[in-house]
Order: sequence, then C-alpha cells, then structure tokens
Amino acid sequence: MSKILLIYTGGTIGMVQNKETGALESCDFDSLVKHIPEMEQCSAEIDTFSFESPIDSSDMNPEIWGKIVKVIADHYDSYDGFVILHGTDTMAFTASALCFMLEGLNKPVILTGSQLPIHSIRTDAKENMITAIEIAAAKDIDGHPMVPEVCIYFHEELMRGCRSTKISASNLAAFASNNYPLLARSGTDITYYPEYIRPFNPDSRLIPHYKMDPSIIILSLFPGFGREIVDGVLKNDAVKGVIFRTFGSGNAPRNGWLEESLSEAVSNGKVIVNISQCATGFVQMEKYQTGRGLLDAGVISGLDSTVEAALTKLMYLLGEGLSQSEICRKMNLSLAGEITL
Repeated sequence: MSKILLIYTGGTIGMVQNKETGALESCDFDSLVKHIPEMEQCSAEIDTFSFESPIDSSDMNPEIWGKIVKVIADHYDSYDGFVILHGTDTMAFTASALCFMLEGLNKPVILTGSQLPIHSIRTDAKENMITAIEIAAAKDIDGHPMVPEVCIYFHEELMRGCRSTKISASNLAAFASNNYPLLARSGTDITYYPEYIRPFNPDSRLIPHYKMDPSIIILSLFPGFGREIVDGVLKNDAVKGVIFRTFGSGNAPRNGWLEESLSEAVSNGKVIVNISQCATGFVQMEKYQTGRGLLDAGVISGLDSTVEAALTKLMYLLGEGLSQSEICRKMNLSLAGEITL
C-alpha cells in the first residue's frame, strides 16, 4: 500500500458554523477526520500532519508556503504522496508556488478543499478529499506514481497546479485549467490522461526552495488609466517586478507615455511580465502594433500563463537572487509546465 501524508492547513473544509453568529469558524483537525470514516477504506496508509493553528485561505503567504515545503521535504522519503487540505480562495496561488519551490519533485502533491464545510449535509469535502488521496496513492504498472507533480483536485477534475485558477465562489466546480488539458477526471473510475502528465524521472531528486520575494505588484489596464498612477507604481523602489495584465493578446494603448514609463522601469532593473486579461489564449506582442510597443520597451511575454503562475514564478526567481536578464530568460522557459512553448 502507498503511504500518504495528509497535511491540513485550514480552509472551509475544516470549518464549523458558530451557532450564535452563524459565521464559519475553524475546528480542530481531529474533529475533521472523525467526520470521514470512509478514509479507512482508502487503498493507502494515511498519516496526518496539522499546522498548529488553521490558516484561513486569505491569510496564506510566502512564509507559510515555505513551511509547507519544509513539511514535504522533511517527510519526502517516508511517503509516496502528499495531500494538502487548503482554503479555496488562494489554493491556485499555493499550488503554483509549490510547482516552483519543489524543484525535482517526483511524487504527487495534491491540493484540495471544499466549497462547503465537512459538517454540511451537502458537503463536497468528502469526495474531494478521498479522491485526492486515491490519486496521490495511485501507481502505474511499473510502480511509479501516476501523477508525479503538484496538482489541484476539485469536483471530479485533476489539473496541473500551475495551470489552475479559481473561477467561482459558489459553484462546486470552483477551479479551471483554461490553457491546459485536465490530467485526470473522476467518475465511476478515475481516468488519467498520461500524455498531459509530467513523466516520472527516476534520476530526479527533490531540491526544496524556501525563499520567495513578494516585491511584486499586479497592474491591470483599463480604459482611462492615468500616467500618475502607473508612474507611482513603476517608480516605487519597493517594486522589483510587475505582472502587467493587458488587453487581448498583449495589447496596450498607444498613448505616447506608457512605453516611455515602462522602458524607464526596465532600465532601472524592474522585470515586467505581460499576461492577458482574457481567461484563455496567448500573449503575442508582435501580432499588433499596440503590443509591439511593449516589446520594444523591454516588457517580456508571459505567454499563456495564469496570473497565479506568473506571480509566483516571478517571486521564486526574484527569491533566487538572479540577475534581471536571467529572470527574463527563465520567465520564458517552462520550469514546471506552467507555459506552452
């Protein structure tokens, strides 16, 4: 039997309703596990690890990502896979971050959670959690893990962590992988799509990374945005990188000053990554004149990256202390399957 470490960080899956206020509040992990007797029927030996205090999804941050990485690194040789219970609001950010921080990963790390608490009569928590464990424990005919990478499993769908994004605050199908196919789908059986899964590498060794540099801002264009605000962001010495969300395939207004401001920021050592505001598709700055100006200013393409992946990848590269040119080069390399080349 596979050995799985179930890591509880917090989130809706482990909450109970306060009878006085009606608000959802965190409960202890042991209480959560008691509500899932079906875990005893899973085809895996399951151990549990819980953070001292449950972490609300909104409170997730790079320091906690480092703690999650350490838990996995410390237990890596003792388990065949890991399942992380996490709040949904920032789950895609955490999944994307772990894709980069767990370099050389050769085992499943499956994040899941729920839209309804485990105690709710209509909860989606049990199916998500049990199937995530089954996927983390699954092996192919050679005894290798079926999915040796960081993923999110939610509402019958398994998706690559650094390709996922949250799309709904209320639907049970809360996540999507808009620019990359699903890795597996759960029904009466779990159907895997190996052609889309990162292959097992017998020579790979885990190299954990703990430092992320969050000196980044997301700047999203809209009709009528002004120079004073943009320059206020770009000239801020605390900002080392910008995720620049543009129109369509990477386009921005030709207003005369934007290219000048961006070029100056790049000259001052900042890394500016262009990703589209659209849910699907590529950034192609060379396609239209409105995008070529950004290219000439030194803005680099984020290709078909999600906001979450572009942000955490840039945090990771800045945290490695690389030069501006090396960061720009690596932003256009697929480090964990986060972009299509």
